[in-house]
Amino acid sequence: MLERTRNIGIAAHIDAGKTTLTERILFYTGMIHQMGEVHDGAATTDWMEQERERGITITSAAVTTEWWQRAEDGTVKLFPEQRQRINIIDTPGHVDFTAEVERSLRVLDGAIVVFCGVAGVQPQSETVWRQANKYNVPRIVFVNKMDRIGADFNRVCSEVKDKLGANAVRVLIPIGAEDQLIGQIDVVNRKAVYFSDDDTFGSTYTIAELEGELKDIAEQAYDELLHAVADVDDVIGEKFVHEEPISLEELKMGLRRATISNKLVPVTGGSAFKNKGVQYLLDAVVDYLPSPLDIPPAIGMDPDDENVQIEVKTSDHEKFVALAFKLWADKYVGKLVFFRVYSGVVKNGDTIYNPRTRRTERVGRLIQIQANKHTEIDACYAGDIAAMVGLKNVTTGDTLAAEKHDVVLEPPTFPEPVISMAVEPRTKADQDKLGFALGRLSEEDPTFTVKTDEETGQTIISGMGELHLEIIIDRIRREFKVAANTGAPQIAYRETITKSAGGEGKLIKQTGGRGQYGHVILALKPNEKGKGLTIENKVIGGSIPKEYINAVIKGITESMTNGVIAGYPVIDVHVDILDGSYHDVDSNENAFTMAAIFAMKDGFKKAKSILLEPIMAVEVSTPDDYQGDVMGDLSRRRGQIQNTESKGKLSIVHANVPLKEMFGYSTAVRTLSSGRASYAMTPSHFEQVPNNIVEEIVSDRLV
Repeated sequence: MLERTRNIGIAAHIDAGKTTLTERILFYTGMIHQMGEVHDGAATTDWMEQERERGITITSAAVTTEWWQRAEDGTVKLFPEQRQRINIIDTPGHVDFTAEVERSLRVLDGAIVVFCGVAGVQPQSETVWRQANKYNVPRIVFVNKMDRIGADFNRVCSEVKDKLGANAVRVLIPIGAEDQLIGQIDVVNRKAVYFSDDDTFGSTYTIAELEGELKDIAEQAYDELLHAVADVDDVIGEKFVHEEPISLEELKMGLRRATISNKLVPVTGGSAFKNKGVQYLLDAVVDYLPSPLDIPPAIGMDPDDENVQIEVKTSDHEKFVALAFKLWADKYVGKLVFFRVYSGVVKNGDTIYNPRTRRTERVGRLIQIQANKHTEIDACYAGDIAAMVGLKNVTTGDTLAAEKHDVVLEPPTFPEPVISMAVEPRTKADQDKLGFALGRLSEEDPTFTVKTDEETGQTIISGMGELHLEIIIDRIRREFKVAANTGAPQIAYRETITKSAGGEGKLIKQTGGRGQYGHVILALKPNEKGKGLTIENKVIGGSIPKEYINAVIKGITESMTNGVIAGYPVIDVHVDILDGSYHDVDSNENAFTMAAIFAMKDGFKKAKSILLEPIMAVEVSTPDDYQGDVMGDLSRRRGQIQNTESKGKLSIVHANVPLKEMFGYSTAVRTLSSGRASYAMTPSHFEQVPNNIVEEIVSDRLV
């Protein structure tokens, strides 16, 4: 069964049509009998109230379905009439929910990346592509919305090559476009597939021979495909060089190998909303995307020694190893732990081991998830994605393993939050409930953090953007029934140093009896961007005894949480511990920790600390008439215009803009363009804050 399983994700920029495509897949595979639409709030995988109200996907939803490739005269398919099990995760497109995409791609074997036939490669689709590259996920491209005015399949293919650096090959080319979209050219089989417009919603289609211009397009695309596969696949390459005949099945097998090894990306086109092209896309998923057996075994490591690698083979006969990639608080069954099994089998009632906590826990129930519907199952096998109930001490990214099997799989990585706000309960009765709700939500979402401001005592929540925090507050009120007030959003500024400097710190306290003595001399210098804090111990001759070095490192690390300009976290600093002194009686760990903090503060002041702010990469799509107004507005927001490009009658403006200036932008851009422009933004980098704005930030911070 493993070779007939596909674990795939559907990922893309917001509004490219991922959820609509998922809905069509569920309909054609017989999982649902009526298609729901996103704009009606009736899509299967958009089941949260907030998703239905806003018409966007917020949480990744898992569904399982089955597909049989039809055996059809004149066409070659690799697995005809075999039952294929497809586990699908529909992921969000909005940048604020990028963690959902990250953790989904970490556990999936393949992905369908959806692009809009009009807009092409957009900022968030670039982010998704980079995430897929990071985890080496093989993918197929589906160019959706080919029924829309201005759709251009070949232009999107070129953008996938140029902007994403992908070796894209056309395998299913739309026949017609806009209101003339009627089917697809199957490039490998050189056949035309025409989808019916009757009341069966595109369930029926006919296969015909190609003629005229369509035949020429197919021959050219076939030639390109054959050359591309021959260039990257040894088996096809050898036959091609020796001019031996290559059967269609051999070509498909070659394309499958090239796709799985990430050397080629098959591109298909159609319209999910207009029910054209989905069945042959499913055939392509089965033909070209890997089963759990086709991907290299997962590599884990020994929790006691990072250098010891452990191969986790995909087999039911190996020891159980799985990765917990998502937690979810379900109002009916409690805490759900979503997991992907990499090897072995887990059954109801089994005892499993968590190498992070070094503790065992008992599996209460195993659940097969269909969006928000749950089906209880008895066992999960290698390659399966499911959820379990009953585990208490689990966080996102934990490895779950058989008892006494010490192995840790690589967890997904998540970006740092960029925006914060204060939240407080309206009544005393809400206080405990708010703490519980925030704890649950931060467990679920690694990009949502909660901390208490030591100076003000306020609870500060941080996330990936305005919408992210808006959804969190909405969930606190609806799901957890907590009345809460919120403060205005705050930016996650950072501080860093710009030159090398020394720092010296001394703690000397004599208060009757035993005193406190610690003395530390440090050298600070700017670190490479993104390197964070690095520390090197250069103490010679025991001026600081070895047993106090860890206390000094602790003090250095603690001091990085509060800079000297406005108390924001400090990033990218290298520290050398050079010298110091100690007292035989009065020195202790606490004294050296405090001395290190004083030395760091001294160094920060001398090393010309600066304030950094998050910069967003902003892309605005606007009709040409409003381009000047949009660019002028972005410049007023301290934005730096990077470039502009034209797509039909649309102008695409790329700019880097400080996050501080982007609050309320959605309303502003709608007003400027009479509601006709749209925008997307993704976190880009940190940049120095201009001096006049530093004063404003510092004074706000002190209020």
